[in-house]
This record gives sequence, C-alpha cells and structure tokens, in this order.
Amino acid sequence: MNNEELCDGGRNKWFALRVKPRFEKTVASIVRSKGYEEFLPLYRSRRRWSDRFQAVDLPLFPGYLFCHLNPEHRLPLLTIPGALHLIGIGRTPAAIDDEEIAVLQAAMRSGLGAEPWPFLDIGQRVRLEEGPLAGLEGLLIEVCKKQRLIVSVTLLRRSVAVEVQREWVRPLDCNKPTILSPWKPQLAAAAISR
Repeated sequence: MNNEELCDGGRNKWFALRVKPRFEKTVASIVRSKGYEEFLPLYRSRRRWSDRFQAVDLPLFPGYLFCHLNPEHRLPLLTIPGALHLIGIGRTPAAIDDEEIAVLQAAMRSGLGAEPWPFLDIGQRVRLEEGPLAGLEGLLIEVCKKQRLIVSVTLLRRSVAVEVQREWVRPLDCNKPTILSPWKPQLAAAAISR
C-alpha cells in the first residue's frame, strides 16, 4: 500500500487508537513512520522522584492516540506492538468529529497550560472571544480561583482543561437556561452577566 492510498483525503477520518499503558509515544512514532497522520497531545507535568523533581511530558489522554485514516486501511496500525484496537461500537470503528480534533490541536498550539480533566456533563457552554484560542467552544469551570476552558472529546468521555483569562470568555447562548453546578453558583452568575 503506497502513501497516496493511506492519505486518501475523501474517506479519512480521525479515530482513537487504544494502546497499552505507557506505549503512547512509541506507538505514535511507529504510526508516523508507517505514513499515517497521528496526533498525540502531551502536557508537561512535574514529577517527584526520591532525590529530585523532573518535568515530564505525559499524554493528555492516557492509553489513546488519535489517527487520521481510512478505516478500511487500519490493519497496519493494529499490528504495531502496543496498539490494541480502534475505539468504536462493536467491531466498527467510530470516527471522532474533525472539529473536536481541531479544537484539541489549537489548544496544544496555543502554548497555554493544559492538563487532563474528567469529562463533565454539566456546566456553561462558552466561546472564547479573545486570546490565542479565540473562536473555540467548551465548558467553563473554576479551579483554584482561575478559570479554565474544558474541551471535551465526546467519544472518549475525556476532557482537557486550558487556563484562560476571565475577559476572554462569553456565554454561547444567553437565551438557553444555564445548567448550574450546586458548588459553583458564583461562576454561573458571572457567566450569565456577560
């Protein structure tokens, strides 16, 4: 199979490839060397060893790697040591919306601090009007008196938190009722007033 067949843009979609724990970087490198487009979002974490602290790059979605491919040509990916399967329904791989991947890629390129975050079903949907991520949408929460935009990948039920300034955020639709989290009423009130 040549590179043109792998990069057949008409049928290529983004898929989540499940990999063994701590194999994300290795599998990403092999996927790239096989001619597939891959996306492995990483974040910097400070880890403590017995004698020192060290900054390490860790996957935002542990155990997952995003691949842009035609699902009919997935076999070369599944033969990579450490690769388990494409996420899907039964044996049918489920594609991830291009917009979700584009938002994650923009968040990684922005240089803003990002970290893994549990998937949230409740909260205010917002759009960033200013800053390097202007135009992106997500859920807004407050952590340690800082606002963070939560970008969620629906298929994986995982999210990424990106720190933003309060002035950048605007509610998406003021006409829709706001879903309030019982422990963050002041954040919802601030979001409604904008």
